[in-house]
Amino acid sequence: MRDAIIIGAGHNGLVCAWYLARAGLKVTLLERRDVVGGAAVTEEFHPGFRNSVAAYTVSLLNPKVIHDMALGRHGLRIVERPLSNFLPLEDGRYLKVGAGRTALEVARFSQRDAGRLDDYHRHLDDAADLLRELVLRTPPNRSQGGWLAALPELLEAGRIGNRMRKLSLASQRELLDLFTKSAGDVLDGWFESDPIKAAYGFDSVVGNYASPYTPGSAYVLLHHVFGEVNGKKGAWGHAIGGMGAITQAMAKAVQALGVEIRTGCGVAEVVLHKGRATGVVTADGERFDARAVVSNLNPRLLYTRLVDPGALPADFLRRIGAWRCGSGTFRMNVALSELPDFRCLPGRGIAEHHGSGIIIAPSLRYMERAYHDARAQGWSQAPIVELLIPSTLDPSLAPPGQHVASLFCQHVAPILPDGASWDEHREQVADLMIDTVDRHAPNFRRAVLGRQIMSPLDLERTFGLVGGDIFHGALGLDQLFSARPMLGHADYRGPVPGLYTCGAGTHPGGGVTGAPGHNAAREILRDFRRGRAAPPVAPA
Repeated sequence: MRDAIIIGAGHNGLVCAWYLARAGLKVTLLERRDVVGGAAVTEEFHPGFRNSVAAYTVSLLNPKVIHDMALGRHGLRIVERPLSNFLPLEDGRYLKVGAGRTALEVARFSQRDAGRLDDYHRHLDDAADLLRELVLRTPPNRSQGGWLAALPELLEAGRIGNRMRKLSLASQRELLDLFTKSAGDVLDGWFESDPIKAAYGFDSVVGNYASPYTPGSAYVLLHHVFGEVNGKKGAWGHAIGGMGAITQAMAKAVQALGVEIRTGCGVAEVVLHKGRATGVVTADGERFDARAVVSNLNPRLLYTRLVDPGALPADFLRRIGAWRCGSGTFRMNVALSELPDFRCLPGRGIAEHHGSGIIIAPSLRYMERAYHDARAQGWSQAPIVELLIPSTLDPSLAPPGQHVASLFCQHVAPILPDGASWDEHREQVADLMIDTVDRHAPNFRRAVLGRQIMSPLDLERTFGLVGGDIFHGALGLDQLFSARPMLGHADYRGPVPGLYTCGAGTHPGGGVTGAPGHNAAREILRDFRRGRAAPPVAPA
């Protein structure tokens, strides 16, 4: 008898499995695809060219997870980008954003803005530090029962409140703005020049199908800046070997603890016995029994496709069916014969800007138009593109002298209007994304040797990202913290006893963090210690 079955061997499933196994539990991971890693995988997409397929950059991976799992010992190496971002502009100018560089760069556009950068970052860092403290905590959960049942949640809420009170009044005000306002409104309040607002505002639309002027988008910006690389807060990096190097290191770590991993083993049903989850049945009809079942899937997929609806409260089923998904993401990898040669900063030799996140979106208004056009037409004719060329930092990804590039593109509609299918339009939109880069680097199109395209529909079919949603659910205030995925179920436990969730649809949300897996394992182990885990049942 297994102690735990985990559905989905994405990075959070692997992290959860490791903490459970370290505590002595017998764990089996079941993965539908033929490779572990979920959306954090590296694959060859053109002969001789490999790249991260979906998730594409490192910052949010929690340092405690890296340390506890000894991922470095299992082969993981992360290098920092030489610059954070590079923003080419239509008028021939550009902006570089990076440690010790940003103020001088911004001063070319606005001396006033350059002078405000330190204050802006100080307030942002205060908020990011608070998030760093919260990501590995279980949110206060709405409890049924009397005061005794609610006491642990009240104590946790009190601890969080005390931490927030340590912030200055000015930082508390900024924190309120970041949790409630739009990124555009926050940035317009700080800066006057378009380039720095665009460079910072891009984070507010990454994985977020919204305008930067949509209320709540400031939190999405904040969500992307609380990470770190090799101890440097807010830095961005690259895993040597691509994002799959992270999950392959995790797989080695869990297997060293005796965890069983089954690939090509999709789950079709969660088995219930007397109202409890006691196992799963695979698509091939094989049954696995366990004292606990843990899902790394989007919560909407779990509860609407794998669980008997009769076992779920009607209000829960209605609300989880309305769980908001869809991030407007169009993901591409391209094999290149040479580096892009930008009009604003010519040169085909490797330069620092080639190793950065290259943002093609010159202003917040440009991003806003892209969103509204996508809503009306299915995709914007002037889309937002972030271009990364990881082979400048990691030559193992491409043949000598050649390169791979990741294109992370916004905005496209998760579901096209008028019943159109992404299968009919994916090549057309891929051409548009290539052309968007080519307008700034006119050798780009002719340098393309091959490409891999992932529309929102492809991301859903391949990785279970509903509507292409990289976060397993929108990061709106109604789907965060104690409401992720729903009030009353923020503690990684659902309405079915013995069934837990450990994926990005739980706190603290999306990104390759490992935090949901870490937190879920802690709660599962608490239930095992308290004797709340399901007793063994006879196999069917």
